[in-house]
Amino acid sequence: MTKTTRSLLILSALLLLAASAFAAPQTMRLDYYHSGDAKQELFSIDRVVVEPLPWPGDLSKAIDSTNLGKYFFEVRDQKSGRALYSRGFASVYGEWETTDEAKSITRTFSESLRFPAPDAPVSIVLKKRDAQNNWRDQWTTSIDPSDMFIDRSKPAAPAPLIAIQKMGDSATKVDLLLLGDGYTKAETKKFAADARRLTEVLFATSPFKEHRADFNVWGLCPTAAESGISRPSTGVYRDSLATYDAFGSERYVLSFDNRALRKVAQFAPYEFVEILANNRTYGGGGIFNLYSTVAVDNAFANYVFVHEFGHHFAGLADEYYTSSVAYAPAAERVEPWEPNATALLDPGKLKWKDLVAPGTPIATPWNKDEFEKYSLEIQKRRALIRKQKLPENVMEALFREELQHEQGVFRQEKYYGRVGAFEGAIYEAKGYYRPEVDCIMFTRTNHFCAVCRRAIERIVSLYSRRS
Repeated sequence: MTKTTRSLLILSALLLLAASAFAAPQTMRLDYYHSGDAKQELFSIDRVVVEPLPWPGDLSKAIDSTNLGKYFFEVRDQKSGRALYSRGFASVYGEWETTDEAKSITRTFSESLRFPAPDAPVSIVLKKRDAQNNWRDQWTTSIDPSDMFIDRSKPAAPAPLIAIQKMGDSATKVDLLLLGDGYTKAETKKFAADARRLTEVLFATSPFKEHRADFNVWGLCPTAAESGISRPSTGVYRDSLATYDAFGSERYVLSFDNRALRKVAQFAPYEFVEILANNRTYGGGGIFNLYSTVAVDNAFANYVFVHEFGHHFAGLADEYYTSSVAYAPAAERVEPWEPNATALLDPGKLKWKDLVAPGTPIATPWNKDEFEKYSLEIQKRRALIRKQKLPENVMEALFREELQHEQGVFRQEKYYGRVGAFEGAIYEAKGYYRPEVDCIMFTRTNHFCAVCRRAIERIVSLYSRRS
């Protein structure tokens, strides 16, 4: 062996050692049960899983300082107490507990926490906001990574992973998974086309447009035995991940089978998931740091896809308030944790005050009465269409009529396009305010307001890193 060859071998060995030292850890997942009702809640361990793929995130951004979410969890080193990882999130349980059903029965939901696999025993500390939106410890449990009962099995992937858009290493990019639901084997190509189409829609919308290079987008579509997803209100039942009629709201699409969802999603590098439901009927849903959903074949799928992703990605609140929802109204006004809504308890401390132009009054006047009168009539017509089981194109025509009217009215507003505090948000006509007169979180328009754009960019920076 020559001296040069020996040197090259030593150099190669050193490079391999360096690479292994900086290799991404495995992805660990704690599956647990979240049970209770409107007055109490309990947590219990289901299982701990080591997922097939390495951790996709940036280890230098392991701590979440955004103060978003109804819940928050920390992974703490047991010996030192040091926080190794943390994230805020919301959950299906957290929404369900605000419904009337939660006042009369107890239910259990499966939930998961994902984090970089630790090298030593850790404590998982779960917190929840109290009535004043302050954090309170709810549950603490321990995980020893050497525990023989941690599931380290290597199941087969349910479908091939499709790289819709790969802009770089997962550790430096936001990883978004588009998960197909209700696509048969014959519809595999349709899923790929739907995923690519909606990806283009997302990146045609600011500020995602300006941050396209910060995202990897993946597609994964397990084969369904039947086309479409469940819609119980019409007698349609499928073996699908998601279903319409969540909490009794016919348009609300959620997944209640977290175990099945995670079993599929673990075969993609992901931080965010949007479920593409292979359906025509208008519908979708979005929960912060959990997932979002959209019915892909509806004429307003583009809007729903982006709107619901806004909930899931950046914790944006719904700003509309004339549509019926399953949630009970708030008993008292407290400042919301969501970045695009305020109770305006102290106008001088408006959370987006720096974006308000001089001369803009707070609260900001707008033609609220006129809007509400028209919108409530639309809701009556909407309910009648569903009651009479008319074709979906009738509902789509109503939505087009509504959008055209709203855009014409809003353009005449004195403070249109300006940031202020416009009363009407988070399903409430009074007491909560949104940043602009119009936004994709308020109507079926195609743009985010300035406050929502900034909130989205904050999350992009938490998960991505430019070289």
